[in-house]
Amino acid sequence: MTSATENPVPEAARMAAGRPVPSAVDELHYLIRAQYKLLYVVSPEEARVEGWVKELALLDNARLRERWDITNWTARTFITWSCSQGFRSDALDVPGDIREPIRALDWIANGLTRDAVIVLRDFHPFFNDPMVARRVRDLVTLFDGASVKRTVVFLSPIVKLPLELEKDIQMVDFDLPDRETLEDIVREKAFAGARSRRFGKNFQKILESPELQREVAEAALGLTEAEARQVFDKTSVRDKQFNLQTILAEKKHIIRKSGILEFYETKLGLNSVGGLPELKDWLQKRQHSFNQSARDFGLPLPKGILLLGVPGCGKSLSAKAISQAWQMPLLRLDVGKVFGSLVGSSEENMRRAIKTAEAVAPAILWLDELEKGFSGTKSSGSSDGGTTARVFATFLTWLQEKESPVFVIATANDVSQLPPELLRKGRFDEIFFVDLPNRDERSAILSIHLARRGRNVENFDLRKLVDASAGYSGSELEEVIVTALYNAYDNGQGETDITTESVVEAMKEVIPLSQTMRERLAGMREWARSRARRASPSDDGIADFGGDDAPRLEL
Repeated sequence: MTSATENPVPEAARMAAGRPVPSAVDELHYLIRAQYKLLYVVSPEEARVEGWVKELALLDNARLRERWDITNWTARTFITWSCSQGFRSDALDVPGDIREPIRALDWIANGLTRDAVIVLRDFHPFFNDPMVARRVRDLVTLFDGASVKRTVVFLSPIVKLPLELEKDIQMVDFDLPDRETLEDIVREKAFAGARSRRFGKNFQKILESPELQREVAEAALGLTEAEARQVFDKTSVRDKQFNLQTILAEKKHIIRKSGILEFYETKLGLNSVGGLPELKDWLQKRQHSFNQSARDFGLPLPKGILLLGVPGCGKSLSAKAISQAWQMPLLRLDVGKVFGSLVGSSEENMRRAIKTAEAVAPAILWLDELEKGFSGTKSSGSSDGGTTARVFATFLTWLQEKESPVFVIATANDVSQLPPELLRKGRFDEIFFVDLPNRDERSAILSIHLARRGRNVENFDLRKLVDASAGYSGSELEEVIVTALYNAYDNGQGETDITTESVVEAMKEVIPLSQTMRERLAGMREWARSRARRASPSDDGIADFGGDDAPRLEL
């Protein structure tokens, strides 16, 4: 028999008692109170969820009773079970030696004689056994009309439920801590740090400033409660205060553990992007539209943009620059990593990535080369059982209906592979076509890359370089500068520097896409002429996107 002295949940319950109440807790309360038999809670935060479930079972907290207007409640025994520890409880002698799932379900059905809420930890692998699945269904019938009130909560970080149980089990998503919850933890940690004789004043500033508490909490959004506590402890020990850079660096590693989202850091602002004035102007007008004053003014949250166009012309660079300019975290979604081998895992991976992005919000979600990640949506019914189509549908639905401050930036090179439903209005705020750089943009791009490599731009004849580089993309212009540097270093072993003439010569070594993919780029311009907004004005005889009178890509 096992009692609560071996159960870590009471401490979690004590901490939960004074915390902001998540919406999932409200849902769980009403389900337990309505005597739902089987619940499935999806969360990686075992201790946090169990702490709240224990509070719901006992309901001896005056604050919670007032919240739900409860005057009469018979406390239920809180019990946990795992295949490694058996049953655990702090108020009842329970069989700690029962570790087989069938025996555990049998004891719940026949051996438990008190009103109780039972949490079964990581039970999802056992659903593969038909005997276990059948026994779970039996509980519904056994609990109906019984004098003993029992609610079984399956707690797991992933959703894995057999079809035959879908109608019997109520699903509840337990979201990651919100800003209010994290602010509460910040105050708790700051209060403990303020007792330090040498560094207490650093933490006292946090306690006295709600603005600083908000900034620290926002930096930790997207972490579990346990991860947030660890990060706050780390920065307290390392920096003797709450250092935002330490929190963000640790957060980057934690988010990467998912293998789907990558926390992308960049120091490149919009001034690192040559040209694209129409795109920059559009972004500038929406930079401050994520705050509450914009909502009060009547503005909706910006949804995102789709950048189409010529490869190497700054689409991905713009995504990175927007993150820096707006001071919002950039999360890169690798669509290829979404797809898993198990049935249903791909859809769950996409939902998990979306939930993480929303937890970190306000944030930017970046999908690079979108057409490659979701290629084959039309034929996937015969090639992969429809997995690609279902994952794509999950993403489209969220993109259409999302209300969270997650700004989506998607880039694509091949317009022909994009599904038409992605391009319709309502998915993105705007679709921009990024063409080959015009004269002014080529001048700006060349200046940026020369200055970045320590060269004085005034020593070069930019007009001559611009004239010679018609038809070159931004990445090709960068390659031209790099090639000229290699040539100069090889010729003079570092004694000879690049000149205007050497850069022009280097251009002859780089064959631009405007020549190798001439027909394809002409078709791209023709498609975008009436379907997308230009990111910058054009010149060089292609102002009309390659009309009948324009020499298409004859630059």
